[in-house]
Amino acid sequence: MTAAAAARAAPPSVRVASALIVFCACCFGSITLFAIVATRNGATLLALLTWRYLLALMVLAVIARRTLLARDNRSRIWPVVIFAGGAQAAIAYLSLAALEYMSAATLGFLFYTYPAWVALIAAVRRTEPLTPVRLGALALSLTGIVIMVGSPWAQPIPLPGLLLALGSAFLYAVYIPTIARLQVGLEPAAVSAYICVGAGAVYLAAGAATGALGNLILPSVPAWLAAVGIAILSTVISFIAFLRALPVLGSVRTAIICTVEPFYTALAAALLFSQPLTPSTIGGGILIASAVVLLQLGSAREAGATVAA
Repeated sequence: MTAAAAARAAPPSVRVASALIVFCACCFGSITLFAIVATRNGATLLALLTWRYLLALMVLAVIARRTLLARDNRSRIWPVVIFAGGAQAAIAYLSLAALEYMSAATLGFLFYTYPAWVALIAAVRRTEPLTPVRLGALALSLTGIVIMVGSPWAQPIPLPGLLLALGSAFLYAVYIPTIARLQVGLEPAAVSAYICVGAGAVYLAAGAATGALGNLILPSVPAWLAAVGIAILSTVISFIAFLRALPVLGSVRTAIICTVEPFYTALAAALLFSQPLTPSTIGGGILIASAVVLLQLGSAREAGATVAA
């Protein structure tokens, strides 16, 4: 292995991994912004999401061409394609279906309970310790979400909507540690490509089943630019960065840091689309940022204790 290859294979530090997850959260938060641009310019959501994975797959196939179909990886491809790709599509479907029963704010709160589910799963499986620092950061992040989007109990929630929203959150909570396990020994770019194969196949099948394949061609230049943006920034770059950082941080810390996403979306929407940025949004964002800082301080303390030992 050359020095350059060794450098690429070396895992990032905890601080760098945390910065990568913050960056990924912002990239994932940009999906809403790209969707607004695309749908305002005539694209359907199904077409945008289908092109997201197809365009990303084209780019990832070039990046990971040497390992994508490596003989040693062939037996491990299908679990990633089926589970990770299918889960990506299912999470989006459950969330969109829940919007028929509740507001986007209520859905946002219920979906962002997933860090708590991740922590609970880790505690049950005894895969990651739930230290006081992590529990404190989790409490800060969840409180920040409540302040930003409001209490979901401000109005009655129909049971189907509640089950769909919590189902998407729980599925994402299962997805994070599972993809961490499935990607061991695989190149992040190749894993990202496998995910795109699975998710793209699901959306193409959905288009065929609903007779919407004829509407997959995007109708305008802004819609195509939005599709390219969501494919490159919110899929190719963010998937690779996420998969690089996840083994370093573990699923619990990763999930907590990812709660930066709704604050970034609100901030970007205020700047780009003149949507109001309320004091509650700012206050919630401060609490979420505090959770990230607390995790960093806790990581530094744990590292110091390890060195001392």
